[in-house]
Amino acid sequence: MYDRLKGFRDFYPEEMAARREIIDTVEAACRRYGFRETASPHLERAEMWTDKSGDDIVEELYAFEDKGGRHVTLTPELTPTVARMVAARQQELSKPIKWFSTRPFWRYEQVQQGRFREFYQTNIDIFGSSDPRADAEVIALGAELLTDLGLDADDFEFRVSHRDILGAVLRSFDADVAVRDAVRAVDKSDKISEAEYHDLLHDAGLSYDQAAEFDDALTATDRDSLGELADFAGTDEAAAAVGNLEAVLDAVDEFGAGDYCELSLETARGFDYYTGVVFECFDSTGEVSRSVFGGGRYDDLIESFGGQPTPAVGFAPGYSTLPLLLDRAGVYPEESLTTDYYVLQVGDTTAEAAKVARELRALGHVVETDVAGRSFGAQMGYADSIDAETVVIVGEQDLAEGQYTIKEMDSGDQTTVPVDEFPPESGRPTYEDYE
Repeated sequence: MYDRLKGFRDFYPEEMAARREIIDTVEAACRRYGFRETASPHLERAEMWTDKSGDDIVEELYAFEDKGGRHVTLTPELTPTVARMVAARQQELSKPIKWFSTRPFWRYEQVQQGRFREFYQTNIDIFGSSDPRADAEVIALGAELLTDLGLDADDFEFRVSHRDILGAVLRSFDADVAVRDAVRAVDKSDKISEAEYHDLLHDAGLSYDQAAEFDDALTATDRDSLGELADFAGTDEAAAAVGNLEAVLDAVDEFGAGDYCELSLETARGFDYYTGVVFECFDSTGEVSRSVFGGGRYDDLIESFGGQPTPAVGFAPGYSTLPLLLDRAGVYPEESLTTDYYVLQVGDTTAEAAKVARELRALGHVVETDVAGRSFGAQMGYADSIDAETVVIVGEQDLAEGQYTIKEMDSGDQTTVPVDEFPPESGRPTYEDYE
């Protein structure tokens, strides 16, 4: 027997039924907001990542040379791919472009809770709008898809920040600070000690006193504090970034999602391409210790792939971490198989049983029938194992009398129904309809 690769998972039918319910709920919310589904290759040129992040990133990729001598990789994320797609047809696409896509990705990294080497997520993006309402809409959609899954305001929170505020405050210090490195330090701040955090800020160019001052400045948790932070930085850049964040928060309130959000300037998101508002979703109770998902604005990315300057904002709920939150809140879908009907054959009734199964399926029901030549008892055992609600027994003796037997599996009760009355033209007939 071959072992499954580390960091990869199998999903058996019961597990997949629960996952499919979650994915369908997320995608239904996307469609209600007018997002359109896309699909894209799972293999891309590795240069799409190495050109932006350096050759060292290859260590995190499933990259190789294909038979044509091209350096390719299984995609570790969708953002570069979707940026390439927009850039390729930028003049033809109506703005704003609202897309979503559910698919797998691959990263060679340490396996831990909620993190695997193959993982699935739904990417949700708006291209072509710099209006704060675009940022607010993706946050509102994120909140709505979570409430659709059965969560409420006591279960999750969005921590909202702004990368340009962080950059403006850092540049206000009299220091030669590497803003990118300092922002990466902010992104790690809740995972390391204060001393380690200040060490990273010092490595980025701040003195230890400045690191402490910067750390204190990020404790702003309300609008008044934001104004004070803009005054602290004392630059037009800071004032503009604060104004933008306030406008986004106002729009989030208008979308009805304000109760799910809190200001958290210590939220930074680790990817370098973020340019404005960023946010992360967390378990309000803290039992799920890591971010459930996150997103934000990345206005420069399309241009970096050869397209025209195009503002963009998006997020990506993943199906490794999201189930952790649903399970903690007690709303993870039941992992079970359900079947509306099992059509059971007794004697030489194969053709008649197939006809009944066809007619029930044509009405939209989930129907199984015997395909293995099993005995009556074996068929009943199988019907029970697939949680069939109703068994339709098609037997030679019943047919001779012009009827079928309808059996309710939960109670074991059964009755007969005339052949010409089953199934009706609509509905889901069960034992109760004929008792």
